[in-house]
Amino acid sequence: MRAALLCLGLIAAIACAAQPALAKSAAKQGAHGAIALQRETGRFGYVSNGATSRAAKIEALNLCGDPRCEVVVSFSNACGALARGPKKYSPATGATRQEAETKALRLCAAGECTVVAWACTK
Repeated sequence: MRAALLCLGLIAAIACAAQPALAKSAAKQGAHGAIALQRETGRFGYVSNGATSRAAKIEALNLCGDPRCEVVVSFSNACGALARGPKKYSPATGATRQEAETKALRLCAAGECTVVAWACTK
């Protein structure tokens, strides 16, 4: 009887310990991100852990902090980046931070461009 109780206790402990890891894994599968920008002021907000695409976009807009902010890039299980040049902003997505930044800089197409924001969900 005592051995059976110990066995049940051990099973319960293993199940409880595995639960946070399983929850984290499930959350990663549906991770959403977004970058919002107010072009005139250069203010931006970004999110990399939204439960849904809509939630990530809303939070990025809120973090941007201006009613004229707009979502310029959204992504799921990926990365997003925003480059600023002398005349424009260029958003892009990629499988990695480096890929997203490289694409954003390439779209910007000016030697004076710099990455001003990036976020990754994985």
